[in-house]
Amino acid sequence: MRKRTFMKLASYQNEESARHVAEVRSIHAEMRGYKHDFHHHLETLRAYLAEGETERAIAYVDRLDERLFAVDTLLKTGNVTLDAVLSAKIAQAKERGIAVKVKATAAEELTLSDVELSILVGNLLENAIEAAGSAAGEKFIRLYIAMKGKMLYFSLLNAAGEKKKKERGLFASGKPGLHGFGLRRAAAVVENRGGWIKVNSEEGAFSTEFLVPALA
Repeated sequence: MRKRTFMKLASYQNEESARHVAEVRSIHAEMRGYKHDFHHHLETLRAYLAEGETERAIAYVDRLDERLFAVDTLLKTGNVTLDAVLSAKIAQAKERGIAVKVKATAAEELTLSDVELSILVGNLLENAIEAAGSAAGEKFIRLYIAMKGKMLYFSLLNAAGEKKKKERGLFASGKPGLHGFGLRRAAAVVENRGGWIKVNSEEGAFSTEFLVPALA
């Protein structure tokens, strides 16, 4: 039963990861379309203004502004998959009143698959949101991602509750059901790729750090 539950959760996460990436790729394509059509938009506005159609010109600009705002709210790291995962998770964190500080850059193409990267970063951020959202006092998440040569470096610090004890070398999450599932999946990706991952629990804070080969 436990194995069946694990496989169902893994399958669901893979589907969610693919969906997020597809959504952001679509937005990136729309952004390229805006750049391509920019002069057409200017011609339309010029025509409206030349004919004295000020209200139509304003309405046209408002429609463009609404669509461009959706594009501009995406975090831009240089990697589409990271853009997808980070943008979604940061939005979730802010909805829960968590103060988020992020500095993230990555290569456009990584040897990690889209699903691996999504599982890795998505699970760790989901755990951070869970812990910070439930913490007493200041709720915060601080994230740093960068390339270190051919390696992808990740450092995450978040607010948390009481200091946790390790179980089989890892910390369990506070969720019911399959405890520590997300952290174990993230650790498996790093270890399978020949990297390392470190997690540490202190009173009021939790930190996660990993370094994994990411370029050929």
